[in-house]
Amino acid sequence: MPQTRFVLKKALNLRKKVLVVINKIDRPNARPYEVVDEVLDLFIDLGADEDQLEFPVVYASAKDGYSSLDPDVREGDMQPLFDAILENIPAPEGDPDGPLQCLFSSLDYDDYIGRIGVGRVERGRIKRNEQAVLCKTDGSKQTVKVSRLYQFEGLKRVECEEAQAGDIICVSGIEGINIGETLCDPDNIDPLPFIKIDEPTISMNFIVNDSPFAGKEGKFVTSRNIRDRLFKEVETNVSMRVEETETTDTFKVSGRGELHLSILIENMRREGYELAVSKPEVIMRRGPQGETLEPMEQVIISVPEEFSGSVISALNLRKGMMREMDSQNGYVRLDYLVPTRGLLGYRYQFINETRGEGTMVRRFECFEPFKGDIPQRTNGVAIAQEEGVCSGYALNNIQERVQMFVEPGTRVYEGMIVGMNSRSDDMVVNPCKEKKATNMRAAGSDDAIKLTPARHFTLEEALEFINDDELVEVVPDDIRLRKKILGELERKRSGRVYEK
Repeated sequence: MPQTRFVLKKALNLRKKVLVVINKIDRPNARPYEVVDEVLDLFIDLGADEDQLEFPVVYASAKDGYSSLDPDVREGDMQPLFDAILENIPAPEGDPDGPLQCLFSSLDYDDYIGRIGVGRVERGRIKRNEQAVLCKTDGSKQTVKVSRLYQFEGLKRVECEEAQAGDIICVSGIEGINIGETLCDPDNIDPLPFIKIDEPTISMNFIVNDSPFAGKEGKFVTSRNIRDRLFKEVETNVSMRVEETETTDTFKVSGRGELHLSILIENMRREGYELAVSKPEVIMRRGPQGETLEPMEQVIISVPEEFSGSVISALNLRKGMMREMDSQNGYVRLDYLVPTRGLLGYRYQFINETRGEGTMVRRFECFEPFKGDIPQRTNGVAIAQEEGVCSGYALNNIQERVQMFVEPGTRVYEGMIVGMNSRSDDMVVNPCKEKKATNMRAAGSDDAIKLTPARHFTLEEALEFINDDELVEVVPDDIRLRKKILGELERKRSGRVYEK
């Protein structure tokens, strides 16, 4: 998984001791020996040194509550795992009697006490209500007071009076605290090296929902509600950026990839927010020589051998560069470096080409010079002509040329996307048309209608599918696709203006 590689790479770079636990060894198809070899390959790939490659391994079944150093054992308790932690993971280091030095590595937020810094006391002691100096990332220094001090008991924060070197603490009462900053003794200001926070690679616009169905399902629908929620997210999500635009109903949100932003959108949807979001756009950079740089992602794909050719061809068209290829047990493992632009909208194509049998994981790798134009979605869409309820009669006539996204009984409005056209141009259809009732009968005219199952989008699939002139409408109970300009006549006018 990409998040596993990301966290492990950070730990290896910090020269942390790693203990590997192989879980689910109780499964009938468990292969612990092969997994250990794969973990070793992963360590080598991430640049582990010789000491880190000599990692201890514990085999466990969390469901059945046992662990062992022998992969063939199928009983016992978790004591071997606890013993391995005590034996291999070093105790916290640091001088408890030296001057205070605390590095903040995470943030939390509370509606009553504000932003909370989470970090580890590297040296000395810290007490509640004492004065300290916060060394900020821009080089400035700020005298602060530790109004509240917490430690962790399990997953709960418990207020305490004092903490010492090695303790993980939470500090409140410090305005503007951020990740990578150091809290020091006023008489001995000695900041630790700042933690580098990865910059955003993708941005999209969060827009107030203005569709005909706006306000019918969500509790929070106004620009003020959306603005407050986004800026509250920035309090703890330090790698996310929120910018206000020229219009009050649109906010530009930047994050580290589609997954980063889609998690925020999904959380807002479940909290009762209504909004529309635009197609993700890649954030370009300027290189030292003035050249344009774009984000690149490492893509690891595993597919059956029979589908590997089509996958390789598609990634090559999207400016991908193969770094490694391995075949084993009828499956091909591909390691590619692909521009983030090339992966927008590719997952659905990948699922179709591999008949759902392939797996693809991706993560940000680096910035490289701009790779040139990349082909995007070639199919047009079918757009609803009017507001109403979809009928089986209308959908039966439309589905000959369109892959439908709606079913009989679905409410639609003018400008809503109801399917994907088999051709490259957009097509306006009427999915609400009813069969005319007459007293005439003809053989076969009333046969049962057979509809092809409609395609339903997840949030990530919807964000990948849309084009620049389309939006994803996100509401608590549904995800809809729509055109930015709902009216057919207005879309034609805007298209002519754009062509001129």
